[in-house]
Amino acid sequence: MAGTNATDGVQAARAQAQAVLRLRGRAVALAVLPAAVAAVLIAGGLTGHLGAAGAADAPGWDAARWAVSAVALIVLLVAAAFALALVRAERPQVPAVPLAESSAPELYRMVREVAERMEVPAPERIALTPDCDSWLEDPPARSGRPRAARTTPPPAPAAGRASGRASGQANGHSLDDTLGRGLPAEPVAPTLVVGSPFIWWMRVAELRALLAPVIAGTACSADPDIAAARNFVRGLDATLGLAADARRGPGWRRPPLLLLGRIAAVLLRRGAGHAGEMERAVAGWASERARQVDYGLRIAAQEQVGLAYAGWDRLLTRVALPAWRIGRWPSRLDAGVVAALTELSRRDRLAEGFESRLGERPACDLLEEPGLMDEQVSRLAARLLAATPGPGTDWTPVDWEEYPTAVVERIWRTQAAELGAALFGTDPADPGPADPSAADLGGVLDRLRDSPASGLGDRLTTAAAAATGLGPVPGDQPARTGADLVATHLTALVCCAALDAGAAEPGLDWLDGPVLLVDGVRRTDLAAPVALAVEQGEQGPLRAWLDAVGVRLEKPVRLR
Repeated sequence: MAGTNATDGVQAARAQAQAVLRLRGRAVALAVLPAAVAAVLIAGGLTGHLGAAGAADAPGWDAARWAVSAVALIVLLVAAAFALALVRAERPQVPAVPLAESSAPELYRMVREVAERMEVPAPERIALTPDCDSWLEDPPARSGRPRAARTTPPPAPAAGRASGRASGQANGHSLDDTLGRGLPAEPVAPTLVVGSPFIWWMRVAELRALLAPVIAGTACSADPDIAAARNFVRGLDATLGLAADARRGPGWRRPPLLLLGRIAAVLLRRGAGHAGEMERAVAGWASERARQVDYGLRIAAQEQVGLAYAGWDRLLTRVALPAWRIGRWPSRLDAGVVAALTELSRRDRLAEGFESRLGERPACDLLEEPGLMDEQVSRLAARLLAATPGPGTDWTPVDWEEYPTAVVERIWRTQAAELGAALFGTDPADPGPADPSAADLGGVLDRLRDSPASGLGDRLTTAAAAATGLGPVPGDQPARTGADLVATHLTALVCCAALDAGAAEPGLDWLDGPVLLVDGVRRTDLAAPVALAVEQGEQGPLRAWLDAVGVRLEKPVRLR
């Protein structure tokens, strides 16, 4: 039954691909139709069958020939321009870190073994992406651009596997065994893009089970009809993007590009349904094909996907984003994911039992230099997800060991300085303390009692934007305003006072981000006293907390 379902899936995918190609054929036919009509009219005039010289209807036929020929010429010019844009438009490619075979020979070997078990072509390359996802990326040859020649010889074929493509074999088998048809003349296997959190968090067996359905998709990528349909749809999408970018280009380019964009949009709307059904059929076929590779373990691996996504999202929003906003990028994000997920497994009752799997071999052991790859992926994540630092802001890496001092303390002191500037520096009648690099905590609390939280929050918003020089970061938390923003800055000032008093130190929690450590223990009881002081003006609990920790109110707090 599984074989029947797989065959049905292949046929369904190929049928939908052919429907997309028929749409392309109809578009070509429609483009040449005026030229064909013009050719008939011209031939009829030359032979005397349509508007012969001297006939009463000759002027009418001559006018028709000129009109149709002009329309045909315009349509052919538009069609030629559209075909050129379709071929030359840059296909969207998700940025990824290429992983050479010399950097991960065991990973390449595992992928080829999985492909051989499923009798599908192995991916030609592997790349890592800072995302919790995996997919196949078509090579440049599929994107309308010439394929570059190999600069290094291809890897030696495994035992029992034919090495030549001309023989019609791939990984020791013919595609007749897989898709029911022969191998194309020039098959180009796609690139396997793997989410780096999977590499660092999953065990080797889990990664193999997770990647099996993705690897199985290489067989469909080698099918001529499916490859041509995908290339056509992606070309339309790229042409549509080219037309959208025309609004920012020279004025003379906008009308023709907008016209090409309209044509691409119409074709995309007509073919979107068939393309979507084709991809669903391909996914269904790949899933059926991958049943023979660790199918039982795939269920457990899918559970790890959800856990990895939760830990990755938490690490980015609570730990990485604060560093990115001040121009520092953590250089070991994937190692941080492992630490965050280990902590999540320890805290979350739903994750009980996951720590026992940590004794198995991690998938990152398949890499020769996991630390170097982690750094490259972390740099790519910062480039993709973080805004560009403002003028005068350093964009430098930071290790987890120095994160509390280089990031947490710097953020606290910056926010404390913004609070001091908002309280003292904006009133012309009260220029504030003579030394702007220090503030009296007691004086700040006294002034805070007389300042409305809403107006102070507005001034803090302006000060924060001027201090960081950064725009909004994709995936960042909604900006805090009003009392919440004042509470955040007052908490930072209190933490700075505790640091200067030698009573505390900055720390990093893998799931919650910056934390305050007193005697090596995280303090979570500061939020309530700060909220009372900001929202209700009741400063007694906060002053009691400071006294218990050992912070003197009259001692200046260093703000820089």
